[in-house]
Amino acid sequence: MADIKMRLQRLFAGSAFDSAVIVNSSNKDPNFLYFTDIEGGIFENDILVLSRNRATLITSALEYGIASASARPGLEVLMADTAEKNRRELKSLLEGKTVGFNSSFMPFGYYSFIKKYGAPKRMVDAAARLGETREIKDDEEIGRIRRAIQITKKSLDQIQDYFEYGIKETQLAARFDYLMGENGAQGKAFDSIVSFGKNSALPHHMPDNTRLKPNEYVLLDVGAKYRNYCADITRTFVFKPDKKSARYKRMERIYDTVKRAQDIGFRILKDGADGSSAQRAVEDYIDHAAHGAYKGMFIHSLGHQIGIEVHDGIGMSRAQKILRSGMVVSDEPGIYVKGFGGVRIEDDVLITKSGAKML
Repeated sequence: MADIKMRLQRLFAGSAFDSAVIVNSSNKDPNFLYFTDIEGGIFENDILVLSRNRATLITSALEYGIASASARPGLEVLMADTAEKNRRELKSLLEGKTVGFNSSFMPFGYYSFIKKYGAPKRMVDAAARLGETREIKDDEEIGRIRRAIQITKKSLDQIQDYFEYGIKETQLAARFDYLMGENGAQGKAFDSIVSFGKNSALPHHMPDNTRLKPNEYVLLDVGAKYRNYCADITRTFVFKPDKKSARYKRMERIYDTVKRAQDIGFRILKDGADGSSAQRAVEDYIDHAAHGAYKGMFIHSLGHQIGIEVHDGIGMSRAQKILRSGMVVSDEPGIYVKGFGGVRIEDDVLITKSGAKML
């Protein structure tokens, strides 16, 4: 069970605000999930007010039952069944205070509503502070991420039974999503990426009507969601390989290079390490492998933080990011050869003082 009070203490330690306000739009702010730990309901337009000692959810009659039944210690649930009561509760909680808000999520209309009816002394951007608060995962969070990963990996093992000549990328993606649900997923962490052949050279290719052919790459970048937490795993296969062909041998060399690159990143990732150093080490290895044949073909970040959001924090690219124990990050190098195909291998790892641990 989430320790909401501990999460609030972490948020407000050294903060520049007295309270913080989270407002859902048609989607839930990830910080709403973090500070309530509610797993069901829609909670559209609901307001969560955070203070040093408690979180207060102002909700409608539609969601009050779910919220009350799901409330953890430290979460107070108030029902505002009229607009007037909503505004009155908001004012009682925020009037005269310095209030933090999530600028990376809250639309301007909601910001204006809070400022007008909450009557805060001033409002300050708390987006960075909220993100930092979520960086270090507790045992409950790590357990949920691990379960999401297990579901994803089991589904990846099973999906290979559906590789068949002529199947469309869209069909394979649909079958994979079904398998995740059968294996216990509570939704997708993101839209499944399935790409065949030369499409695999496009890191964010979305499934289309391309049909599978023998001796081609099959790349799946996929992730289950379990109790609000995400997995992000990528595997690259070869369908019906012709092991004597020059094409297969080239595919094999690319795959082996990416696998070694992932191992290099894995060995660097640990408490106190600079994520950009791992990025540079992996880039350098790929650029010099095979006498420079893959130079410039690793075109994205080595990894990113994972949690309630699949991209839960700053990426480990050229921007300095010191890793700390309790972070969960991806390790996902790739090589992308335009017109031929690409390989990405991705696993999610837990940062510890002794190094990275595969989840």
